[in-house]
Amino acid sequence: MGRLGNISGKEAVKAFQKAGWQPIGQLGSHVVMVKPGIRVNLSIPQHKELSIGTLRALIRNAGLTVEQFLKLL
Repeated sequence: MGRLGNISGKEAVKAFQKAGWQPIGQLGSHVVMVKPGIRVNLSIPQHKELSIGTLRALIRNAGLTVEQFLKLL
C-alpha cells in the first residue's frame, strides 16, 4: 500500500479530475466536485496540506482505493 501525506488541496483536485470528477464551483476555501452518475459531491479544502483522515474520506466517497488515488497523482 502506498503512503498518503503531504498532498495539497490543489493536487487532490487534479487527481480527482483525472478520475472523471469535475469542479462546479467553490464555497469559501472548498472546491466542490461532481461526477455524472454519482450522487455524492466532493468538497475539497484548498489547504497546503490535507490531513490524512480528510483525504481518506474523500477517496472513499469518490469510490476509489488509496492505490488507485496514488496512481492518479
